[in-house]
Amino acid sequence: MWMIRFSWKNMWRNRHRTMISIGAIFFAVILSVLTSSLQDGVFDNLIKNVVSFYSGYIQIHKEGYWDEQILDNSFEESAAIEQKILEQQNVVTIAPRLESFALVSSGVVTKGCMVTGISPERENSITDIQDKLIEGIYLAEDDQNVLLAKGLLDRLNLKLHDTLVVIGQGYHGATAAGKYVVKGILKFGSPDLNDQALFMTLSAARQLYSAENMLTSYVLSLKTTESSELAATGQNIRTVLGESYEVMTWEEMMPDIIQHIETDKASMYIIQGILYLLICFGIFGTLLMMMVERRFEMGMLVAIGMKKIKLIQLLLIESVLTVLTGCLLGILASVPVVYYLHRYPIRFTGDVARVYEEFGFEAVFPTSLDGHIFVSQGIIVLVIGLVLSFYPMVKVIQLNPVTAMKK
Repeated sequence: MWMIRFSWKNMWRNRHRTMISIGAIFFAVILSVLTSSLQDGVFDNLIKNVVSFYSGYIQIHKEGYWDEQILDNSFEESAAIEQKILEQQNVVTIAPRLESFALVSSGVVTKGCMVTGISPERENSITDIQDKLIEGIYLAEDDQNVLLAKGLLDRLNLKLHDTLVVIGQGYHGATAAGKYVVKGILKFGSPDLNDQALFMTLSAARQLYSAENMLTSYVLSLKTTESSELAATGQNIRTVLGESYEVMTWEEMMPDIIQHIETDKASMYIIQGILYLLICFGIFGTLLMMMVERRFEMGMLVAIGMKKIKLIQLLLIESVLTVLTGCLLGILASVPVVYYLHRYPIRFTGDVARVYEEFGFEAVFPTSLDGHIFVSQGIIVLVIGLVLSFYPMVKVIQLNPVTAMKK
């Protein structure tokens, strides 16, 4: 213990040197945490935009529906099937849907869109669709009006409470046509969804498509959405439902998103590697400065009889205390920075935003509040600092006291 107390006091004999050393560690931790948190936050936001805004984490269809998404591949709603799904431990709730493409028309303007029949309350419990409402009122359970995405509304030159016509093909070749009032306007983070989404109640969609009691999918809300747990839940549901149904996780439905994330992660690893290299140079620079400034001091200590092994121990403890102090302060300081950027994320506008929207992504870059980021990055910088601390020990072993004390 006396060595620790002595090392701590010895550190602060030269406050400026110690503050510079701690400062190098401090800013290294903040940069490391911020980079990793921003990376995870961007990917989480991407998944949220593409997955939780609409598709859900798991969907259940009739076998063959995903390869040929037509109403004839729908299935009959069943309370028994829903009960089997809800018995799975990781499943929280289920939202039924009836989905089909159709033409929507206003005056002389006609556009293609995705018509989605939903149970308003159950759908909102999974995708929080009511929170996307920017004008108007949300649907009631037996409503005969519709909700329209902002992008589609603008393309049709419509306003709230205007009337539109939906024309398409119904179940088993029936003609689907109907007039509906725009009851609410939605705005989604996904530009693709924002340009083609139309929502109506399940009862209105069944009436439009002449598909009484039919569904095209069940969308599931889960307690845990980690990749391993997601796959396990999907497999359990497949076993329970049998071969008549296909159970698909969002990773299976959208493999291009997984590929995009993996590609971006590979490039981010390169950037983080460069960052760690810069951190190494920063910490090593402060150690070189320390060795030059303390060269006379260490030479004198060895000359008056202090064993080199004791001097190495002293320097090692000083290094550990310096690096540990810098890491702890860096983690504490990074928390409010990361939290602020999580609440108020970086938003790109102009040409940069348009480029991202062309690829179907929202140009928003939030940070992640995952606790393991702070701990893991703090440990990485701590290890880097401790490894580099071996440099002063090597110099002590090579120290010649006579040469060290010469000015």
